[in-house]
Amino acid sequence: MQLHNLKPAEGSTHKTKRIGRGEGSGHGGTSTKGNKGQQARTGYQSKFGHEGGQMPIQRRMPKRGFKNPNRVDYKVFNLGQLDFLIEKYSIAEFTPDILYINGLINRTDVVKILGNGELKAKIPFKVNAISAKAKEALEAAGATIELI
Repeated sequence: MQLHNLKPAEGSTHKTKRIGRGEGSGHGGTSTKGNKGQQARTGYQSKFGHEGGQMPIQRRMPKRGFKNPNRVDYKVFNLGQLDFLIEKYSIAEFTPDILYINGLINRTDVVKILGNGELKAKIPFKVNAISAKAKEALEAAGATIELI
């Protein structure tokens, strides 16, 4: 085998459709665009969501629900997870910065601790929010809590 003998695999290449190059090509005349009309003209562009005069789907569907612009999405950690995370990442202080450095949250995430499970570690916590049950459990375990 040499460079001048190389060919693509059988059936892997196709001839391109040469539209509008005479009747002999099979794609002459109207160039596969049908007869007349806006879509046969040059520069035709359909608008997004246009359905040819039919009422578009986004207008046929009813509006539903409400998006609260003031909603706060917390990154939630349960007490049951904390011992595992503290041990795995050797965390000495539970803060959003340390969680971000360890890849557990994004830079803009807001951290909240919930009270599901038990905690044994006695480290300081600096979080954005904490549930009442989690606060009681952390204070009982001897951890210090600071809300940011």
